[in-house]
Amino acid sequence: MKRPIRTGAIAIAIALSALSTPLRAEGTGDMTQDEKDVVALVQTMTRSFEAGDLDTVMKTYEDNQTIMFQPGEPVSDGAAARQIFEQFAAVSPKFSYSGHEVIVEGDLAVHIAPWRMNGRDPEGNPIAGEGLSISVLRRQPDGSWKMVIDNPHGSRLMNSTAQ
Repeated sequence: MKRPIRTGAIAIAIALSALSTPLRAEGTGDMTQDEKDVVALVQTMTRSFEAGDLDTVMKTYEDNQTIMFQPGEPVSDGAAARQIFEQFAAVSPKFSYSGHEVIVEGDLAVHIAPWRMNGRDPEGNPIAGEGLSISVLRRQPDGSWKMVIDNPHGSRLMNSTAQ
């Protein structure tokens, strides 16, 4: 029997999934260097988050970022985002991705990746989540990329009934 995920831990896990990217970039051989750099940034964020290195996680975002830790509830305050990441780190999340699509136009990029997450709640019970991460990135003056908008809940609209 599956144990329901607690609202806070689950929402954070799902939201963080959006922030994370693959541990292994599949199919990057056909990508441009900019596309590979975007995937590499997402991988850095994911590996750092799994390792509990929140300083590096936060460096993958612009100072004025928006992260959707829960659907419909954007977080634009960096200190609040870091605090939510800290809470989510308590579930020891492990992420996997089943592919990456990157679209680059000038100094903007969109990264799209289906994800799965496994972890354990504070009582040691297994938790899991999955979704579609959609992130907007901007090229920085030094040529690197940083996330500006991060939404790990991109698939939620597909599960809604049209109104």
